Amino acid sequence: MKIVLLNPPFKPECGRFSRASRSPAITKSGTLYYPIWLSYACGLLEKNNHEVLLLDCCADQLSLDKTLNEIENFQPEMIVLDTSTPSIDSDVACVEAIKARIPNVFCCLVGTHPTVLTYEVMEKSKKIDAIARHEYDMTLVEVAKVLEEKGDLSFVAGLAFRSGNEIICNAERNYIENLDELPFVSKTYKKQLNIRNYFFAAGEFPMVMIMTGRGCPARCFFCVYPQTFHGHGYRLRSAKNVVDEFEYIVKELPEVKSIGIEDDTFTANQARVREICQLIIDRGINKKINWWANTRVNLSYETMKVMKKAGCRLIIPGFESGSQEILNNIHKGTTIEQSKVFMKNAKKTGLLVHGCFMVGNKGETINSMHETLRFAMELNPDTAQFFPLIPYPGTEAYEWAKENGYLKNIPYNQWLTDDGLHKCVLDLPDIKSEELVGFCDFARKKYYLRLPYILYKMKQSLFSAQERKRTWKSFKQFAKYLAK
Repeated sequence: MKIVLLNPPFKPECGRFSRASRSPAITKSGTLYYPIWLSYACGLLEKNNHEVLLLDCCADQLSLDKTLNEIENFQPEMIVLDTSTPSIDSDVACVEAIKARIPNVFCCLVGTHPTVLTYEVMEKSKKIDAIARHEYDMTLVEVAKVLEEKGDLSFVAGLAFRSGNEIICNAERNYIENLDELPFVSKTYKKQLNIRNYFFAAGEFPMVMIMTGRGCPARCFFCVYPQTFHGHGYRLRSAKNVVDEFEYIVKELPEVKSIGIEDDTFTANQARVREICQLIIDRGINKKINWWANTRVNLSYETMKVMKKAGCRLIIPGFESGSQEILNNIHKGTTIEQSKVFMKNAKKTGLLVHGCFMVGNKGETINSMHETLRFAMELNPDTAQFFPLIPYPGTEAYEWAKENGYLKNIPYNQWLTDDGLHKCVLDLPDIKSEELVGFCDFARKKYYLRLPYILYKMKQSLFSAQERKRTWKSFKQFAKYLAK
């Protein structure tokens, strides 16, 4: 079967929309994530002998008209469209435009938003044939098989579909347990995508993103993927399988300078982390490429040392807040003291840190926001991001905001600015949404425009061509926002 996997266009005139990010938007730093979930599905569909076109309209900044031309030239029998909360109305409009050109093509939506609000989304347009909910790789394989055989979609677990005027939601699909069965996502990147399109502001360029496991055992009340998509059980690829992919990237994508491990918390199983690192060292891969990973602040010094030796350059923890009360409120499961020890150990081992900070959480006050900024300055990671809480449907944060009347009653297409940038949809009792956004802008300026920080970055760039390239690429995009 001929299948298009589509990352549909959204505000291409404004920039490159990073739909696969945990908070989808056109970013101020120029960061653009790979369409990683579509890419994994693409590899599995090709493994099952389907002819697949992975079309990333956001990366290529394709207009809707150019997108439709590409699709029409391929003449697919099935199209799978990725979605996000702020782009959902545009995504549905894209389905309708596709159906106007190719009426008989089967259109299936995927993503966190239609997973949670299945009926609401399908009722937006009768042109939507189905939604593959949650983790959808195997669901799409089964859908394609049923369509080829003109069979009954009622038996495809994980699928919601339209039957006449009725919307039928099938039983849930079990999560994939043996992740080693999935093809390397980097093979899909090489075949289907231009890797120079993608950028992570804190990583070396060009880069690729992979996943070594799915799910996250943490219970952070704001995090969308574990709560809506792949669950809280951390399912793991074998260490050998992970390092085999590292080796593939080194050999087959020699231009790549860094590998990003996009597991929500790669270090949830530290014994496995050390096993992967030792294999990387044993094969000498650590001398050929560096990598980064998402971590928690309970990461031990011993594991950090092994990660550094194995070529890890950067770790990304969610510090979130400088208030222990707020950390407790959002079920972060970490302490202020742990964060301080984490930063001390990271600096001792020579690992760079990209720190993530949030405002607008349960219990937030003006004082606690400034406490968070002071905490960020004290920790002093290599780079830092400051964001207002965005309570996506399906998360505990969304239910909390909705139940308390904090969620602004605006359509999804207004969850971002007109230019596609992040904004806030929360009005807390004592802090308005504009104040939360304004504070994040203030915090970025305060953090990045410090003279000691600027001198540090100049020194870092002086001694490393890759750091100079990465910093300059990010700064060019970010400077216009800092200047406002």
